[in-house]
Amino acid sequence: MALLTRAPKTAPAAAPPQAPAPPRASPHLVLVAALLSFFVISLDGSVVNVALPAISHSLRGGMADLQWIVDGYTLMFAALMLSAGTLSDRIGAARAYALGLAGFTLASAACGLAPELGTLIVSRMVQGGAAALMVPASLALIRQTYSDPGKRARAIAIWTAAGSVAVAVGPVAGGLLTSGLSWRAIFFVNLPIGAVGLALLSRLPRSPRRQVPLDLLGQLSVVIALTALTYAVIEGGRDGFATPGVLLTLAVAAVSMTVFLVTQSRRSAPMVPLSLFTSRTVLVCLSAGFALNAVFYGAIFMLGMYFQQARGVSAVGAGAMFIPMCALISVVNMAGVRLAARTGARLPMTLGQLIMGAGALLMLTVNAGTSLLVPVLLLIPIGLGGGLAVPSLTAALLESVPAERAGTAAAVLNTSRQVGSCLAVATFGALIADRSAFQSGMTTSFLICGGMMLTTTVATALLLPRRTAR
Repeated sequence: MALLTRAPKTAPAAAPPQAPAPPRASPHLVLVAALLSFFVISLDGSVVNVALPAISHSLRGGMADLQWIVDGYTLMFAALMLSAGTLSDRIGAARAYALGLAGFTLASAACGLAPELGTLIVSRMVQGGAAALMVPASLALIRQTYSDPGKRARAIAIWTAAGSVAVAVGPVAGGLLTSGLSWRAIFFVNLPIGAVGLALLSRLPRSPRRQVPLDLLGQLSVVIALTALTYAVIEGGRDGFATPGVLLTLAVAAVSMTVFLVTQSRRSAPMVPLSLFTSRTVLVCLSAGFALNAVFYGAIFMLGMYFQQARGVSAVGAGAMFIPMCALISVVNMAGVRLAARTGARLPMTLGQLIMGAGALLMLTVNAGTSLLVPVLLLIPIGLGGGLAVPSLTAALLESVPAERAGTAAAVLNTSRQVGSCLAVATFGALIADRSAFQSGMTTSFLICGGMMLTTTVATALLLPRRTAR
């Protein structure tokens, strides 16, 4: 009871000092850290194409090896994007972003130091996996930092613009670095960017975590399905699609995709709710996103090889050929956003795909004797069409789904677009692999591009409502 007796009056004891509240991160600091990730991810999606002939000469690789250098990155980026947002929520956006950026930077160093093609391809796949983790984490950091919707929208617009600038800079930077230094420099340039990003992250507070389920079986099955399908297309183009190895791989892809669909239909909290695909708007946007990326990155891949192998242009010269197209993308992006705000997404989406399809079909006139100015000018409508359509289709998709599924829908759209890039490089690379049949392969490839664009243009015009609504 002695503990309950009244103590004599004395001066009140000083309250123990409390630790100061952690300082709130500067919104500008968060934005710079976030856009660095999207810049370097987008840069690596386009910077490699111009360097492929130099890599082939240095490491003695064939067309299938070059396809894997591009597709290894895109494949893992696409496949792991579906669950990267969930992982970011579980461990916190800041930590996920730091892990992704550190992994990306280390993988870039491994790419630059690669002594042979196997190491380079595996390192590119690690790069793609790290990139998949960085994208949703960087967007989550922006969302957590900017509570005002208007400021958040402007921050996301700046973040998106960083990607557009990187796509524009990529071919030129790839040509300059490859010609001036070495193809290895296109990977080493990521190291200082990664170091700056990690230094900025060290000044950010930790992000909250959420207990959300991870669908490991669904993620594994979709990775196997996409990898097997890409392997079958690349190797089938080299060895023939009737070979036992290719047929077996196609069967593995079909079984794995079936497992994925079954697991998603039976889980209470699926990674990809299949009900998402009952929306006509969602299906149109996913198809258009697939086709737009296939045509854009397929054209960059093919023409990068055409300029250097068929026309003897240097790497820096080949990179310069893409400047007119890429320089206009950011400007057209903003014009597409303003047009969609006035008319809805259907008009800029339809117009953009129509322009891109026309550019692809006009490429049928290009051959070994065509003036180099012709393909340079014909690349412009391909870039303009994509720049006009992509922001609108993204907005249309997000407006057509409930708010709680916006993140999942965005991940599915990004996956669809990256799969389009991946399969285009695999298919078109197979068609132009034989240098004696390069011209006919390129012609067939651009016919495929034009056909895809025509199909998705008609689907957009007929099936997409004037104004999308939830």
